[in-house]
Amino acid sequence: MPPKNEMQGSEPRRKRDSVNRNAGCYTAAMYARKLRVEVIVNGERKACPLEWLDAFCMRNFTGSAEFDDTLPVAEGQIEASLRVDPSHFARAFEEWLTKRGKGNGQLVRVEIQLEPSRS
Repeated sequence: MPPKNEMQGSEPRRKRDSVNRNAGCYTAAMYARKLRVEVIVNGERKACPLEWLDAFCMRNFTGSAEFDDTLPVAEGQIEASLRVDPSHFARAFEEWLTKRGKGNGQLVRVEIQLEPSRS
């Protein structure tokens, strides 16, 4: 009979392996467009922090249903449905970031560009 700790580890491993086999359905593209999001504060341009994107997109602070169709995937990257107007997203995100002091008292500018297709 195997030691007790090996027996305890076998069941979670089977569950984990089962989950990993099914994980492929989540790695494919979620939305139609890939967008690059950059913030500019005091003339310094950088990829938008994932934390900021996540807070804005997932909590839907704007009350606009169109932003429900966004998925932050990495620093400076979101996926979005065709319902999302990038210029409207940028304006609303700028306002939201500036109101929350992310620019240290300065206006935060947001630029969004369509990522080239990878297919």
